[in-house]
Amino acid sequence: MGSDAFLDIAKDLDGISERLADHAIDLLGEALHDADPKQSPAAKTERVVTRARRSVEKAVALLRSLDPEASGEDF
Repeated sequence: MGSDAFLDIAKDLDGISERLADHAIDLLGEALHDADPKQSPAAKTERVVTRARRSVEKAVALLRSLDPEASGEDF
């Protein structure tokens, strides 16, 4: 599997990261309408979604590091 395939996966994961970010924003909006926004179910879900987004972003960075043109290395 060449680095182009990994870059394609990284690009797909970028889209997933954006979708997760959009959902997190929506959840924060929901939490603001609760009596205790920090303890609301929406806020708790947002924290999990944000952690998932960060993990996806880490995966993107790892996959992009396999690109020899970006790192200047030859594989």
